[in-house]
Amino acid sequence: MIEFPGRSPIITYTHRLRSRYAETDKMGYVYYGRYLEYFEAARTELIRSLGVSYSQLEKDGFMLPVIYSQVEYKAPIFYDELMTVEVMIFKKPVVKLETWYKVFTDRQPQPHILGQVNLCFTDSEKRKPCKAPGYFLDLVKSD
Repeated sequence: MIEFPGRSPIITYTHRLRSRYAETDKMGYVYYGRYLEYFEAARTELIRSLGVSYSQLEKDGFMLPVIYSQVEYKAPIFYDELMTVEVMIFKKPVVKLETWYKVFTDRQPQPHILGQVNLCFTDSEKRKPCKAPGYFLDLVKSD
């Protein structure tokens, strides 16, 4: 069971998207593996909203591989449903970026999906963990 940190997030970003036919299974449910892709889309846009893109981080020699993920499925989401993916950061990243997710639709007030994905700033040449670039850390307010 996913347990969110017991404090307010320092960053919350909301991303909206609609489930497509190719993302659903025979039952008409969004296929379970797609939620990690939705998390990535929301996380990418959260970072962009801070003023930097993933591609800029990569150009500057940083990668952000996933080192941990978990997804908790509460209720299905169907084909052609509009989703709100809420991504949260609860503590300022240094080497590790911990992100948390809730996926909602208008069909019910409770989240359909909960998730957590942790990523690690990595030097793209050495392929070793490293500190996040200073300009990125400056964009994230302290907790």
